[in-house]
Amino acid sequence: MKEFMRKGMLFGIGLATLTREKIEETVEDLIKKGEMTEREGKETINDLMKKSKEVTDELTEKVEKMVADALKKLNIPTRDEFLALKEKVEKMESSEEKRNN
Repeated sequence: MKEFMRKGMLFGIGLATLTREKIEETVEDLIKKGEMTEREGKETINDLMKKSKEVTDELTEKVEKMVADALKKLNIPTRDEFLALKEKVEKMESSEEKRNN
């Protein structure tokens, strides 16, 4: 499951990088053709990259929720639940050691 998330994140990063390159290339072509000023081009790139980040963030959030839901359905404890249980066991062991001494 961890590997799946890692690959998904790498895919998202790669997609964002590719998107920026394509956006810049397209905007440069429009500037060369005189259909857009350099200022408009910079604004367009910034706006589209902002939107791309928002979409990437939403996708990341959805993937994390899907993974959390899958783990819950599989009845796998969360890290916090595991750490809380570990702490309880350590306290019980410590109490047992004190009683035996």
